[in-house]
Parts: sequence; structure tokens; C-alpha cells
Amino acid sequence: MKPNEKYTVLSIKYGGHDTSAAIMIDDKLIAACEQERYTLDKHSRLFPIDAIKDCLNIASCTIDEVDELAFVNDLKYYIQEYYLKPAIKDDSRVEFLINDIENIKKQYYMEETIRSKTGFKGPITYHFHHLCHLASSYYPSGFKDAILASYDGSGEIETSMLGIGRDGQIEIVHRHNYYPHSLGLLYSAITYYLGWKHHCDEGIVMGLASYGNPHSKIRGRNISYYEVFKEILQETGSYDFIVDQSWMKYYEVRDTWISEKFTKIFGPKRAYDDPIMDHHKNIAAALQLRLETVVLNQLRKARDEFGLSNLCIAGGVALNCSMNGKILSSGIFEQVFVQPAASDAGTPIGACYLAQKLKGNVSLPKKMHNFYTGSRFIESEIFDSIKNADYPFEKSQDLYTEVARLLKGNKIVGWFQGEAEFGPRALGNRSILCSPYPEKMKDYINQQVKFRESFRPFAPAVLYEYANKYFDIDSESPHMLIATQVAKGKREVLPAVVHVDGTCRVQTVRSENNIRFYKLLTAFMEETGIPVLLNTSFNVKGQPIVNTPDQAIKCFLSTRIDCLVLGDYILRK
Repeated sequence: MKPNEKYTVLSIKYGGHDTSAAIMIDDKLIAACEQERYTLDKHSRLFPIDAIKDCLNIASCTIDEVDELAFVNDLKYYIQEYYLKPAIKDDSRVEFLINDIENIKKQYYMEETIRSKTGFKGPITYHFHHLCHLASSYYPSGFKDAILASYDGSGEIETSMLGIGRDGQIEIVHRHNYYPHSLGLLYSAITYYLGWKHHCDEGIVMGLASYGNPHSKIRGRNISYYEVFKEILQETGSYDFIVDQSWMKYYEVRDTWISEKFTKIFGPKRAYDDPIMDHHKNIAAALQLRLETVVLNQLRKARDEFGLSNLCIAGGVALNCSMNGKILSSGIFEQVFVQPAASDAGTPIGACYLAQKLKGNVSLPKKMHNFYTGSRFIESEIFDSIKNADYPFEKSQDLYTEVARLLKGNKIVGWFQGEAEFGPRALGNRSILCSPYPEKMKDYINQQVKFRESFRPFAPAVLYEYANKYFDIDSESPHMLIATQVAKGKREVLPAVVHVDGTCRVQTVRSENNIRFYKLLTAFMEETGIPVLLNTSFNVKGQPIVNTPDQAIKCFLSTRIDCLVLGDYILRK
């Protein structure tokens, strides 16, 4: 590389769920996009060609100008560890290997696939899955020194990883929890058992958990729900755990998940349309408590062993904001940074950092809370979409005041602005907004706008300067991934955003991260005295967050959203 010449890394995640791409020039993340936003298949498994094209477009470069393609996962290691070694030891895994031979071939010939799909002719590097998770949370955190943790379903073979970040260097200190012993897969198995989609609806189970009692006795048995989950998920060392496979079937058979032993204790699997009973709530509560207990025990030991006061966490399990809230409120760490696209979708960010680090372009972590890295549209494109929809509109001359007054009047507003957020949370650019009161707004939006379960909570977005006046939180939470208690006396003020257990999944908003959303919150405060709005993702249940003006208009017209704001344009019903 010539002096002063920029080094461009394109990274992709492909070969499982949540396929995505990211592009970084030297130490600056330019774009990160999820494939699901383009092909509208939630948690997409498709090759992320549309995400790649948008990343290149945003970065104003062609595939020939990319210096390196960083791929998430070491595929040869994956094939050896996940398929070949288990087959040597266990006859049942021979049949599993044979039945999965097409997937093995797909992974083995990945380079040919990448080159044929993208036309890339340069070097391709491969990076360990969980190391990508660690890097994706450490380098944007701004923490010089931190404990790094990753928990998910499975990487190549590892299901978690613990590291230390010091002076910009990552040291792996524990990686010995291996498939099938997985916190993420256990949570997915119970999600499936409770009637929802695995690798998709785990957040529903998290929300349901607050309604249950993990210490209730199972009907007809002298044992509590939590005691059973202690048998299922066992701690075997400071950072080690096992999932007792006598309760699970996912190791032996795809798409079965739970064993006869499990159904003998808990009864048959709930069908999606079956009523949700206290029994189901208690299962969710016991699962959630066991997850929190195991993770917090590990993090306490890590804090004691390594003496570092900051935590960076990623992996799909890190999307569990209730767990994150328990970590923060425990006082184990002074600061906690959760990568906003903590699932596999966010791993290309980590691969970009790792590749640039090897080139000497990344040194110390730099604080980055601006993850508005996705699709964006100029005013003429937005205007054309509105004109093509043939729907009445106006261009506002005082946008923030006008929209704040609509919100004050209990109107539901679709808010489409600037660059799309990266990750599953709408952070004020692809959002559905309303007043945080009255309480009935929660049920109305669940039933008439989002078309989802009535028990599911909504998040508050709050001006950062007022966060600790309304919520029990002393740190930033810019990515809506930490649940915290509402402050004393404020539940009555914000009833639509407070969960049954008194918690809120808070998003703190600074002007430097999202100036337009900040101005809207400020205008709403000027109108009402309250610096808080209910903020939920601009989509309906089962669909990705809207990505284009056309998709936003379609969602607006097919739901009970009252007003749609596209840039400075307002559409009203």
C-alpha cells in the first residue's frame, strides 16, 4: 500500500441467518447494511448482494476499488470442528454429516461463490465468528480497556467467547463453550416450544418472562420451573456451562429442538394460536432468570479476575435488553457498551476492524454511537415516491413543532429520516412514534399498527440530558438495548412505555448522534413538558424495518398510522 493511500475493506456475513455487509475505509466505518431490508425476508439467509451493492454505493466505490474482502467465519475450521471431528467420535453425527453434505459443500466452496456473486478479484480473508463479535463491540466502544463478552447460538463451534481489550489489542481468555452447549440455542429451543419462531422471536419470550414466576411449582410436581432450568443449564466452571442434552434434541435432529423428557415435564408444545397460560409465562420467566444468573456469574468472575471496570458485549444473546439491564444495575461494571447490531448481522463490522487492525489502520477504540449506516435517499427521490403514490401531502415549514403538536394530540406518526439504522432497533430514523401517554396507546399500537401480541412492551426515547430524571440510569443507552427501572413517580407520566415489571428499554438521544430526532424530542418537550416519546420500529410483526420511502408509504397506508413524515414532507389520513 502506497503512503497516504486509503485502504478499503468490504466484509460480509453469509452462510446462516442475518446476512449482511459492511465497508470500512481505514479506521472509519462508512456503511453497514442488512440483506433483509432489501429482500424483505426477515433474518435473511440470502447472499447479501443487495447489502453489498448499497455499501459500495454509500462509499462511492466499485468492487474493483475494494482492497480486501473480510469474511465472517473460518470455514475450514468450522467444517472440521462442527462436522468431521464429532463424526469420528459419535456414529449419530455421521448420519448428520451425510444429511448436511450440501451445506458442507456450500461452505467449502465459499470463495468461488463470493467471487462469482461479486466479481471481486482481490484477497479474501477469514475471521473467527466470535472474535468478530468481540471486535464489533470493543473498537466502537471508546473504552481503552474492557472485558469483552460474546454469547450466541454458535459460531464455528464455539458458543461464547470471553476476551480482554487493552490498548487496542484483543486477547482471548476463554473460548471453551462448544456446540451444542449454547445459551442462544437453549433460548431458541424454548422460543420454539412456546409457539414462536426460533432465531426470530426470542424477544417475545423475553417480554413474556416479566409476567411469570420462575419459582412457582410445576403442576403435579414438587419442583419449581427454575429448579428444572438449573438442571437443563448447568454451570461447570468459572466461565463454563453445559446444556444437558437429555432435555434437548437440536444436536441430533434439525427442527425438533426439545426432547420427550422435556415434554413429559412441561407438556406438549404450544401452538402459535393457543392461549398463553401462566404455565407458559413461568417457563419464560425461569429461562430468563437462568440466563441472567449464568451470565452475571461469569461477568462477576471476569471482573474479579481481570480487574477491568468496562464491559463490551455482543452476540445474539446481547440483544436481550432485560439481561443487559441486570448487568448494568448489578454494579459489576462502571460502563457497559452493547453493540446495536449485536446479532450475527453485526459481525461484518468486527471483521472490518480486524482486517484494518492487521494493516495498522486501527489503533485505540474510538467512541462511535452513530450507527445510522444504512440506506439513505435524497429529497428528489422521496418526492418522487410520494408523487407516485398519488397521495395528498404537504411540505412543512416548521417540521418539528408541527409534528410535536400532532404527537401531543395522540396521533401516531411514521417517521422516516436520513440514513437507516443498523440493527433491529429503530433509533429515530425508521420509527413509529407517539406520545408516552395515555396507557391505552400501547394496546392500540400493538393491535392496530404492529399487529402483534398485546403483552409486548414499547421503548421510550428520551433526551439524554433528562434520562436520569425519568429512568434509573446513569449511563448512556443510545441503542435501546438496556432495560432499566422507571424513576419514582414517573410511571404515571409515561404509562405507555413502562413494562409490567416497571422497566423500560431506554434510548438516550444526543444531538450529535441524531440531530433531527433530538429536535423533535425537544419540540415535544416544549409542547408538553415531557422529553420522552414512545419509539418503535417502522414495520409490522414479521416484517423487516422499512428501508425505502415506497415501503414506508405502503406501511402507512395499510395500518392505523395517522401521519407519515418523509424528510420534510407530511402525509395525513
